[in-house]
Amino acid sequence: MQRRDFLVGTGALGVSVGAVGVDPAPAVAGSRGRRVRTGLDELVSSGFAELAGQRVGVVSNPTGVDAAYRHLVDLMHGSGQVRLVAAFGPEHGFRGSAQAGGSEGTGVDARTGIPVYDAYGATQARWETMFTEAGVDTVVFDIQDVGVRFYTYVWTMYTSMVAAARVGIRYVVLDRPNPIGGRAYGPMMTTPYTSGVGLKEIIQQHGMTVGELARFFNATFLPAEAGQPVDLHVVRCRHWKRDDLAADTGVPWVMPSPNMPTVDTALVYPGTGLFEGVASITEGRGTCRPFELIGGLATDFDHHWGDRLNARNLPGVEFREAYFSPTSAGQKPDLLNKLCAGVEVKVVDTAVYDPIRTGVAMLVEAHRYPAFAWRRDSWDAVRPYWIDKLTGSPRLRTQIDAGADVDDIVGAWADELATFDRHRRPYLLY
Repeated sequence: MQRRDFLVGTGALGVSVGAVGVDPAPAVAGSRGRRVRTGLDELVSSGFAELAGQRVGVVSNPTGVDAAYRHLVDLMHGSGQVRLVAAFGPEHGFRGSAQAGGSEGTGVDARTGIPVYDAYGATQARWETMFTEAGVDTVVFDIQDVGVRFYTYVWTMYTSMVAAARVGIRYVVLDRPNPIGGRAYGPMMTTPYTSGVGLKEIIQQHGMTVGELARFFNATFLPAEAGQPVDLHVVRCRHWKRDDLAADTGVPWVMPSPNMPTVDTALVYPGTGLFEGVASITEGRGTCRPFELIGGLATDFDHHWGDRLNARNLPGVEFREAYFSPTSAGQKPDLLNKLCAGVEVKVVDTAVYDPIRTGVAMLVEAHRYPAFAWRRDSWDAVRPYWIDKLTGSPRLRTQIDAGADVDDIVGAWADELATFDRHRRPYLLY
């Protein structure tokens, strides 16, 4: 089956398409004076032309909304133009009610009456079964990613793409802006450390939209894993630029997950998300500033952490001494509702801010405290350190344990980052 990328917007011949139908209500323009149109906005404007005559299954969550906050499934259901047969819910669920590592289960959507399948953690075989049971011949993916390898929605997309290729059905990605921009940062995943937070070899902050990632996955990984590429169609955004951040786009922000409440959270997450790999430090889950508030028990950590970080003069960021009590434990029940001391990460210049370098500096300084401990998972005796799965290898952990400083740690991935950057270029759309 031939791969085809359907690019709504300015096509290969320079012809503008997707201009028919009723335009979604306008959203507020971004700080650069223009509003980015998402793939969903373009699809609605076309009268759902890309889905005509198809039995459609939707992979989405609460972020799959148009410029007027209308959900993709509700728009399809009420259009009379789409034969919608099923929805598939990722981590946190289709309607977004579950916490990290959870789902809403399989059932019937109260609003539309369509069956909703629990797809969190689904294997490719399970995806194949769900697609077959639902009678799907076109899968539509529309979820707001946050641009980081260990944010699991891109792997939901990947596994469902492989399944779609195996059963011979179409796959349509409704593209959305990457809220943290189009530049890649960080280390590469290595094959021995792949897991549910990094199934394939990509860079930690990949700097791609989901549509670009789908193109990359389809060419790079699917031929070997599925036996053929999937019949891929990407309905692209209009007006998005690679240096745009979420605040520049005017695209509505809906929480992609319970601990990703704002665009500020997304901006720091590539670096502070690494603290999921530290047993003695919380990422601020259950606070009003998750991943911006980072700290350990106040008996073990203190104001010196923030002082030392500020003394480093890291570009684009400052640190406020902070005290808080996390109300969600994640994998760290010993910190639940306990007074924690640490820092609040304050991004002051997005043009020069590097979230992963910042996260590394925070780890290096936190490692000075005797209470610092990497998270170990008893269920994985061969690869017990969660930080290794987050960063893609044991390298960062062993460097920090050996006393390496930030420049040496960041410099260690320079070559693999440059290689990935070259490899991804043919698949970029913007």
